[in-house]
Amino acid sequence: MLYGLVHAAAEAEQRNPLIPEWYDIVGSFICFVIILFFFWKLVLPRMKKLLDERAEAIEGNIAKADEAQHKAEALLEEYTAQLADARAEAAKIREQARTDGQKIVAEAKDNATVEAARVTSNAQAQIEAERQSAVVALRSEVGSLAIDLASGVIGEALNDDKKSQAIVDRFLADLDASEKAGSNK
Repeated sequence: MLYGLVHAAAEAEQRNPLIPEWYDIVGSFICFVIILFFFWKLVLPRMKKLLDERAEAIEGNIAKADEAQHKAEALLEEYTAQLADARAEAAKIREQARTDGQKIVAEAKDNATVEAARVTSNAQAQIEAERQSAVVALRSEVGSLAIDLASGVIGEALNDDKKSQAIVDRFLADLDASEKAGSNK
């Protein structure tokens, strides 16, 4: 037995411990082929299918994002155009309002001028009518006072209304003439 042990030890010394036995290499190769076949037929197709689906989903999302970006750009251009139109319309409306305001102010001034002229002419007409009324009242009052005075000075009664009225009218006409002559100077 000792010989067997020594022979085994000698034989073990001749072999490289890093090189496996042939049966280990064949067994490992068979396991490798089975695992390779399993991965080749089952795992790789599923992995490829999963990666293809993911790539299609990513490409679809990219296409959707591009489409959404194009839509957003189109909406932005439309919004910008609408905003420019709205600004132009607002400027037009402001200018129209300014023009209308100027027209309204001019009309109001014209109406106020016309109304002021009408009120002034009515007031002047009323003043003239009141002045005429006052002149008539004063003439009759002055006439009756003058007749009373003249009666007192003369000592007789001046009962003749036509004659006394003519004297009063002549006196007032002389007063008017002297007043006009004084205002012309």
